Order: sequence, then structure tokens, then C-alpha cells
Amino acid sequence: MAARIAVFAVGFTSFLVAFAHAHQYNVKFGYTGSIGPTQWGNLSPDYQVCSNGKLQSPIDIVKKDVVSDNQLGPLVKDYGPANATLVDNGFNIAIQLESDAGGITIQGKSYRLKQLHWHSPSEHTIDGVRYPVELHLVHKSDDGNLAVTAMLYKFGDRDSFLTQLKDHIDQLAKEACGGDEDALVPLGILEAKEMEKTTQKYYRYIGSLTIPPCTENVIWSIPAKVRELTMEQVAALKAPLDASCKNNARPTQPLNGRQVQLHHE
Repeated sequence: MAARIAVFAVGFTSFLVAFAHAHQYNVKFGYTGSIGPTQWGNLSPDYQVCSNGKLQSPIDIVKKDVVSDNQLGPLVKDYGPANATLVDNGFNIAIQLESDAGGITIQGKSYRLKQLHWHSPSEHTIDGVRYPVELHLVHKSDDGNLAVTAMLYKFGDRDSFLTQLKDHIDQLAKEACGGDEDALVPLGILEAKEMEKTTQKYYRYIGSLTIPPCTENVIWSIPAKVRELTMEQVAALKAPLDASCKNNARPTQPLNGRQVQLHHE
């Protein structure tokens, strides 16, 4: 009986993830042609901020223009194991967290980790340099505010977090190739300890989500240290995606007078 309950719980959780996915993006968008980034604001009234917003992301971080501000404090992360599901959204590969995975603290306020997803190539650039991959860790506070930590990756050694997910990502690609547009692969308990290290040097600015509806007033934190991964790992991340979303980076957006801060100790 206990086993049946456990199976039902996993199945019901997967159903909820799929249901949320299907209703979150009710108007299709992509990265090329008539549904590409320059047209997002025209696709739905809910997406208008993508065109007329003044605090949009991503941006190009120009090092000579950043302002040092050590009053920001280090970026303290406290993540724990949590039940998770790997999801093919069509436009990206994401990990949906279904239990409390911990979070980050920004100026005394707590933000809980809700989701992780990848973009390739990177969306943010530094002095105009675009990297092969960018990982977004999306956090939400109890009052509904959003904070995203973006990690940039260059080609080099194998990334251990993606190595942990390799078999699941391969399975997701097989399901996507089989015609399952909303493929889900349960991960069980996900360990994200290597994401926990306190970040002493990072960039901070106020921006938006980088996919529709492009919601603004998102706190962005971007560690200055660039991580590494292999070309094979990048190819695996792209494999399940729709052809129009293999390259799923939104172009950089105007700063419109915003200031990028730098914390370093």
C-alpha cells in the first residue's frame, strides 16, 4: 500500500508540474522569426513589457562602468537536498523544485530557490564577451519578489553538477524526440551543494526575467568567476530543445541609466 501511495505521489507531482507549465506560457514564443525576441511584446498583451519595459535583462556588463559597493555584502547561499523534476519547456531545459531547497539572503531578506534553467549561449555578456552557457537560479521571497543568480560557463573541464544529471538529460532528449513536447523526468532528491559556496565577488543590478512576460524589478546577481563545462555537456543541454530554441539567448537590452554594482572583498 505504501508503495502505491509513493507512486501516486510521484505521478501527481509530475501532473502538477506539467499543468503549471502548460498554463504559464499560453502564447508560444521562440528565438527566431515572427516569434523571436524582437516580436515578444507583440505576441500577447501579457508580454508588452518585453517591448516597452525600461528595466529589461540581459545586459552587457562593462567593467570600467561598474561601481564598487561592498555594503552589498557577500552573496550567501544555503541550499539543501530537495525533490525535483527535469522539464523540457521547449524553449529551455529546467529543473523544477517540488520541496524546500533553501535559498539566498539579500540584504537580510530571504529568497527561496524555486527553479534552475540553462541558456546557450549566455544571455549576459561581460565587456561584450558572450559565453557558451548561462545557468539561472530563480528565487522568490515570501512577498513574491524575484531574485536570480546567473552563472556563466566557458569551455573547459566537465561540470560536476551536469555530470550528476547526464542520464536524466539523455532520457529527456529521447522523450522529446519521441514527440513528447512537455517531457518530464523525475530526478528524485537533487543535491546542489556545489552551488552553495558564498560568493565574494559578483555583479548586481535590477532587471527583468529574460523570457516572456519579461517581469521587471528582478534582483540579478552574477558571480564574476566563470565556471567550466565541456562541449559535450552543452550539446546535451541543447538536444531536447525545439529547433528554433537550440540557441535560446535573448539579446542584451539597453541599460536606460541603470547602474551595475560590484561587490568584492
